[in-house]
Amino acid sequence: MSSLHLHGRSEGAGPLTVLLHPVGLDGSFWGGLPATLAAHRRVLSLDLAGHGASPAVQQPRPIEDYADDVAAAIRKADAGPAEVVGLSFGGMVAQMVAIRHPDLVSALVPCGCGGTFAEEIRPMLRERGLMAERDGMQAIVEPTLARWFTPDFLPNAAVERVRNRLLADDAAGWSAGWHAIAGLDATPHLGAIKVPTLVIAGDQDAATPSAVSEATIARVIPGARFIVLPGAPHMMQIECEAAYTAAVAGFLLRRDG
Repeated sequence: MSSLHLHGRSEGAGPLTVLLHPVGLDGSFWGGLPATLAAHRRVLSLDLAGHGASPAVQQPRPIEDYADDVAAAIRKADAGPAEVVGLSFGGMVAQMVAIRHPDLVSALVPCGCGGTFAEEIRPMLRERGLMAERDGMQAIVEPTLARWFTPDFLPNAAVERVRNRLLADDAAGWSAGWHAIAGLDATPHLGAIKVPTLVIAGDQDAATPSAVSEATIARVIPGARFIVLPGAPHMMQIECEAAYTAAVAGFLLRRDG
């Protein structure tokens, strides 16, 4: 299948860093991270297929296709190889980019995600997409926000922006993303990754417990660093913006020497 042309927001100049967002969001949900990194490099915040201003997706497609879309965007930017940072679904796609296109990745930062799923979990993941197709996006919003944020943070205005983004999403694109997530099985291939890697987890992440990130990614990629952000939920880049930005920027900027 040919790759889709992804919409992206570009800022700064220098080595390329690509940011890949969670399912249901878009490339504008990174808090202060893009501006912080753009002082030292070119930052490309992509909208994944079926999200934001990128092409719609009406049928499920494998996560490998999402990764190939990102690879095409890196090649089009003509500035690779790129540091690839991804959160949740974006972190899963980032792993697949590193596996399928190792020449295009100079560093890897998967956050709030695992590398594979137990077989009994996969139908539950697909159901999160199918529910929206049956009942509309409003049916998935509250359970999604409950998985993504801590209870005390739910009244925050930042959560309202996430809610509005989800409600505006195309149910088919949301469902396709969840079908791609359900098919993820990167862990058996992560041992071949040779680039510097930082795996970030949140100690309050109800969607992906830190132990899952550690066992299925951090312990498998040779030399990978692993950190757990105190108090951070699944949407760590929003609720714990300062700590998350410092962790990602610190890792990437230290590579500049």
